[in-house]
Amino acid sequence: MHAMSLQNEIQHACLAILGKEVSIQSIKTIGGGSISNSLGLRTNHGSFFLKMNNSKHAPVMFESELDGLEVLAKSSNFMIPKVFGSIELSGTSYLLMELIESGSRHNEFWDKLGKSLAGLHRNRAEQFGHYRSNFIGSLPQLNNYIDTWSEFFISQRLNPMLALARNEQLVDRSFVKRFDQAMPALVNEMPIEPASLIHGDLWSGNLMVDNAGNPTLIDPAVYYGHREMDLAFSHMFGGFSVEFYESYDNAYPLEPGFETRIAIYNLYPQLVHLNLFGMSYFESIDRTISRFT
Repeated sequence: MHAMSLQNEIQHACLAILGKEVSIQSIKTIGGGSISNSLGLRTNHGSFFLKMNNSKHAPVMFESELDGLEVLAKSSNFMIPKVFGSIELSGTSYLLMELIESGSRHNEFWDKLGKSLAGLHRNRAEQFGHYRSNFIGSLPQLNNYIDTWSEFFISQRLNPMLALARNEQLVDRSFVKRFDQAMPALVNEMPIEPASLIHGDLWSGNLMVDNAGNPTLIDPAVYYGHREMDLAFSHMFGGFSVEFYESYDNAYPLEPGFETRIAIYNLYPQLVHLNLFGMSYFESIDRTISRFT
């Protein structure tokens, strides 16, 4: 697409979302997202962050991201980018939000992140789930309300991803059978706690620093789940600073033995990555399952 037609298209989308004419001064591609095109816009009405996607799931994907960001903004003291709206025009979906100007981490960054996450997790619900299903990456994530975490984790998290992997022939029937046999022992390891509001996709790529040095969360997959899911997820790609885990544990102590449970919770994001990116994630899933069969 030519630069001028892209600019016209974006101005049209901004007008539809904001209800006012926007004159674009510059467009910059922002890296990091593997699912949508991400752009930084400088305009006569300030700076914006725009996601564009032309997949058929994009409208509902952007609606659920918008919902998740609004839930986090309402329920935590995190810096969350303001969302202006989403729209579909001529087969392309747009999500327009505030552009977070990146800064550098100040000395209290990890401590603040730990305390703020503990604060988010103190939002409780009677049941596990969310009032809408949403997405994890580009994959649908079920959030039907269920009374117990163990049943929720199996029926809404592991089983759908396992079924998808079987359908795509990434795993065979015997592996699914072993996984099924391991499930009762897996969920038995998890402490019984109330349902907590969680970010749902908490890895380093979804954690930013704003220009005041504050921790900023993006790309949520929110639901009321087990709070240890967020903490385990944060270990997926190298983990956060030790200071963060200490700060969180001081603010909202975890049951002993969390380190041994990380691999169990991370079966879910690993199955997600297996479905999205292929067999390189299989071995670690298999290793965890083997501990329980």
